[in-house]
Amino acid sequence: MDNFFAAVGAISGFFWNILFLVVLVGGGIYLTVRLKFFQIRHLPYIIKQTFGKIFDEGKGEGTVSPFQAAATAMASTIGATNVVGVPAAIAYGGPGALFWMWVIFIVGGATKFSEVVLGVYYREKNADGHYVGGPSYYMTKGFPIKAVGKVMAKAGAFVAMVYYLPSIATQSISLIQNAESMGVNRYLSGGVLMVLVGSVVLGGLIRVAKTADKMVPIMCIQYIIGSIIVVLANMGNLFPSVALVFKSAFTGTAAAGGFIGAGVSMAVRMGLARATYSCEAGMGSAPIAHSAAVTDHPVRQGLWGVFEVLIDGSICTLSGLVVLTSGVWREIGPEMALTMPAAAFQKVLGPVGSYLVTITVFLFALSSIIAVIWYGEKLVEFFFNTRISKYTRIIYTLSIMLGAFFGLEAILAVLDLANALIILPNMITVLLLSPLVAALTKEYFSSPLYYLKDTQR
Repeated sequence: MDNFFAAVGAISGFFWNILFLVVLVGGGIYLTVRLKFFQIRHLPYIIKQTFGKIFDEGKGEGTVSPFQAAATAMASTIGATNVVGVPAAIAYGGPGALFWMWVIFIVGGATKFSEVVLGVYYREKNADGHYVGGPSYYMTKGFPIKAVGKVMAKAGAFVAMVYYLPSIATQSISLIQNAESMGVNRYLSGGVLMVLVGSVVLGGLIRVAKTADKMVPIMCIQYIIGSIIVVLANMGNLFPSVALVFKSAFTGTAAAGGFIGAGVSMAVRMGLARATYSCEAGMGSAPIAHSAAVTDHPVRQGLWGVFEVLIDGSICTLSGLVVLTSGVWREIGPEMALTMPAAAFQKVLGPVGSYLVTITVFLFALSSIIAVIWYGEKLVEFFFNTRISKYTRIIYTLSIMLGAFFGLEAILAVLDLANALIILPNMITVLLLSPLVAALTKEYFSSPLYYLKDTQR
């Protein structure tokens, strides 16, 4: 089994080095330029239309409100990876991994925006009367060569269906390790999480959306406040830590304490992989949620994609600074990287800090798994049909217990490879359809019905 995971890790390393540096970073830069840096030029407007319209029910057609769709996507995006995925990236790639995460967050706004726009543009109604969409739909309907698009859509849906199994396990193992460090049995914590998730996902889309829009704001605010307190308590290490991030991104990091050392290629790989898994820009998962939103234009809902990357990047940055300024990344080995935030919080807040992180990880893992299971169900629906897809809720819920039986490194190896196989066809499709995204964006920002009407109010 060890040889199998070693082979998977080697293949993943190939994808996550030069190839995905070009596909993800290069693709994100291309989309940013193609869309004329809209996520920067129109940032105040984007914030007004997202932060300022959280309670707006939206206008147009759809199944759930714009924020409920975004909250469902954010429940997946802002998961336990934001708390424990960043220290894992630093543990294996060094502080420089955080720099490469920032690169993804900077260009990821345009990528995720494009995915959401395409998801809403090509969406359709399913047998239950709900709007559905995502990469499978815009590959099938929009890919220049129809036959190729259909094959890519089916293959991508199949890989993603399998991918969500280790994805769920990654979320659950983060909770299990933190709970175990506090003396809670790993099978007990995994079982409790499984029961709670099942009680939500078995209720379908509406229950998932309503749960997400309640949980996401609370858990984000709680963790942000706690992280700021920890960073301020270690303020003297803030600027040296930031300097180390930039230096290590291009020179690597020498071994120190519990840290085994890492070269530049590992920093790039871990930074790109963890940031992509965290904010999901390029993965094509967010448009599955956003395609159900009530909206009058694909671009209006696409603004929520930029909003998600902003929030996700901010939380990941805080997690990285918590680990670096506290010094725990040098004290704790990679095999226990998921416990770094709890150790950092405990240094400042005492035992309360550990409980705060464990509760946060629990909420993040719970919300993320709920959203991911719904994504998986929609992919099974596309691959088979609506009736069969509902049974997969049970299979995905049971996969939570995988986190109790496998180690982090093994799961990450499988996750990264599956992630790469999902991103490549999705990014190719998004880039090929970028002229449509650019045309829709131009239409929106020049139309008296949308942007001009909003700015004149």
